[in-house]
Amino acid sequence: MNKPIRILNLFTIMNRGGAETMVMNYYRAIDKSKIQFDFMVHRQERGAYDDEIEAMGGRIFRMCPIYPQNLFKYQQLLKTFFDNHPEYQILHSHMSELGYFAFKEAIKHGVPVRICHAHNAPVFSSETAIEKLKRIPRELLARQMRKLSTDYFTCSQIAGEWLFGKKNREKLIFMRNAIDAAAFAYNEATSQKVKAEFGWANKYVIGHVGRFCPQKNHDFLIDIFHEFHAKHPESVLALVGSGELQGVIQEKVKHLGLGKDVCFLGNRADMPLLYQAFDVFLFPSFYEGLPVSLIEAQASGLPCVLSDTISDQTRLTPVYYPISIKEKPEVWVTQLEKCMNMPHVDTTAMIKKAGFDISNNAEWLTNFYLNKLS
Repeated sequence: MNKPIRILNLFTIMNRGGAETMVMNYYRAIDKSKIQFDFMVHRQERGAYDDEIEAMGGRIFRMCPIYPQNLFKYQQLLKTFFDNHPEYQILHSHMSELGYFAFKEAIKHGVPVRICHAHNAPVFSSETAIEKLKRIPRELLARQMRKLSTDYFTCSQIAGEWLFGKKNREKLIFMRNAIDAAAFAYNEATSQKVKAEFGWANKYVIGHVGRFCPQKNHDFLIDIFHEFHAKHPESVLALVGSGELQGVIQEKVKHLGLGKDVCFLGNRADMPLLYQAFDVFLFPSFYEGLPVSLIEAQASGLPCVLSDTISDQTRLTPVYYPISIKEKPEVWVTQLEKCMNMPHVDTTAMIKKAGFDISNNAEWLTNFYLNKLS
């Protein structure tokens, strides 16, 4: 019996981020008699998905972080790795331009297929001072990645154009951030049960899913909720995620007297259930590639109020309301109020029609890998 082809996925750490969640959706759905996923990660600590990866037969290889002071060590580790693992014929990098170092070494070892996958489209003007300083080296590495990659994967047009350049638009291969649509289908009884478990019965629940980092614009999100809650005190804000700015946001919530009305839920493994308890999804990011959480929210039948910086390729249902992040919180509040009387519906058929259900996409990815080596 033929062994499955092993694909080496490159990540920083397998926590519950958007790209990581998307890859896990595919991993669960692929035919593992044909394709098996392994992971090269760049943190020593275990990630949230590590147990599940290993349970499905995946291997996890730990490297040092890609910091300037580690580059020589990292390059030596890469050489040793590829010397010891000639079985990998396909690399699939989810690390944007930082996959450069692994791809460069892979070429020396004759790895024929090197897929670079664009998951985000940074807007440096909205970033921290440190991230702004990284702009030039990031763009230089991105140009090098174009030369080292055999295939340009992307989740959206805007993400692909940033990493691979507008002149390479025709070369972009769109891999959808697909989900198991049926798992998120809205159910009224489930919604009421989950709300009761969280103490949100008879509350209007505004939900948000995202890492606490500058990109996600939590500071403005809290301003919006502050305005909304003043008019609708029966409302609560549920924040899913973790990150370096969580402490800062918690302090702001406390300062505004919203401590009892803003719930910090951390990283969750029960998102299909948790979305059932939301009444609306609020997502004022400065930029995105194509966020998995926004696909999940629409699959859960939620009206979505989001920034107009996000690609319109995420629009899968009619209750989708982009607003400029330059608008004052009051404008966002007005739209949230319009969503208050909207009924939840089962949008499973819409998600499948839009091509974002995982089953067909997993089959497409399997065939892509197989055809590259045939």
